[in-house]
Amino acid sequence: MEQPREPAFVPPYPERFEVPPSLLTRVQLARHSFLAIWCKSDFTCDIASIKVLKREVAIINAPDLVKQAFQDNHPVLQRKSPQMRHALEPLLGDGLFVSDGEVWKARRKIVAPIIHGSKVPEFAPVMIQVMEEYRDRWAQMGDGAEIDALSEMAEMTAEVICRTIFGQNLGQAYAQEIVTGFSEFQRHVGQLDIPSMMNLPEWFPRLSGRRVRKATRRILSVLDEVIDRFVDERDKGDTSVIGALLDARDDDGKPLSRQIIRNEAAVIFMAGHETTANTLAWAWYLLSQSPAVRAKLELELDTVVGDRSVRFSDVAKLTYTRAITDETLRLYPPVPMLAREAMEDVTIGPQRFRKGSILMVVAWLLHRNPGLWPDADAFRPERFLDDKDPTKHRKPNKYAYVPFSTGPRICAGLIFGQTESILAVAVLGQKFRLELKPGTDVQPVCRLTLRPGDSLPMILWART
Repeated sequence: MEQPREPAFVPPYPERFEVPPSLLTRVQLARHSFLAIWCKSDFTCDIASIKVLKREVAIINAPDLVKQAFQDNHPVLQRKSPQMRHALEPLLGDGLFVSDGEVWKARRKIVAPIIHGSKVPEFAPVMIQVMEEYRDRWAQMGDGAEIDALSEMAEMTAEVICRTIFGQNLGQAYAQEIVTGFSEFQRHVGQLDIPSMMNLPEWFPRLSGRRVRKATRRILSVLDEVIDRFVDERDKGDTSVIGALLDARDDDGKPLSRQIIRNEAAVIFMAGHETTANTLAWAWYLLSQSPAVRAKLELELDTVVGDRSVRFSDVAKLTYTRAITDETLRLYPPVPMLAREAMEDVTIGPQRFRKGSILMVVAWLLHRNPGLWPDADAFRPERFLDDKDPTKHRKPNKYAYVPFSTGPRICAGLIFGQTESILAVAVLGQKFRLELKPGTDVQPVCRLTLRPGDSLPMILWART
């Protein structure tokens, strides 16, 4: 394919400090967005550490060191950070996302096959159906209609994940209520865990806000209700995640408890809903600012799909569409900070870290390290295409590109998320162009996940 003739679009990012700010300044900035705390040298430094109150915190920003931390030393560095565990345990319990040790190993063995890439062809028709429903609703709104692309993608991906987890009927009935609960939870959940930074024991009580407790109760109540209904109304031939969890057996041949099933359903929803929604919202924004890239996308869709409906079999042929989603994930990784707690003393590169140290792989830094990614801040999907044959995908270094984490704890739903993103861009991009509403200032903000602010107003235009 021909290279874009215009200079690549450089999307927004927070200003970077020339001189490292004080720890107090960083903490104050982190309360609003973790992306605002970095200085220029952080993007090129391989490894750095700092004492935060009574705990050592290290940043790892080189592929060989990422491999050492997340692959080679997985047994020692498999535990999520105290902040992540204490923030999410009230909602997820001992679910796969926050557990470690033997619990994580046993649960991964059960859950991973249920959402494995080999299962995606079974889920794809549900994905496409939901996306076509949104496409048809957009068509009814008419040219020039304004939408909140962030909200639309959140609702669409929630509908996909709900129907995938709970089946077609129950998924439709409960999607909006579960989305509202998760949105409220993420909006108010704590970002800092001061007791852990003071090295206070795990049992020391962490206070959560009233709104967080209310959102947690709402989500768990709905999940309990929908699981009960599912058991009562289950259809034969069902391919839902809940059905597979109900049928699953542990190593002793025993079924999973209702609480375990609820925990894993919550994990799958949380991991598979907002992350994909944010990726798609960012993709529509980037395409709206990159006419040459959008033209190449539309050419591929017209060539591969034409006027017919998008199919799962098209995904393998939509190389440029995949490159767009890959590049979007590079620039705006949904979970840009991957933090682990050392369960024993460990050596990474030249440094020795004591048990209890927090080691972080910050995808926001790693993905914009100019030593790894030329023109690192620019939107260039072509970097994910083969130089000799642009119709083929170029596989990045899995320790330099970590939007789904890496090592044994890599996201079990990686293929699910990738496929959903590609299909969404194809189904909606086949019929529509989304233009940023004039006067809109888009700035990335990160709390638990990386979002384009609280909304993304865009204008719909039908492709002619």
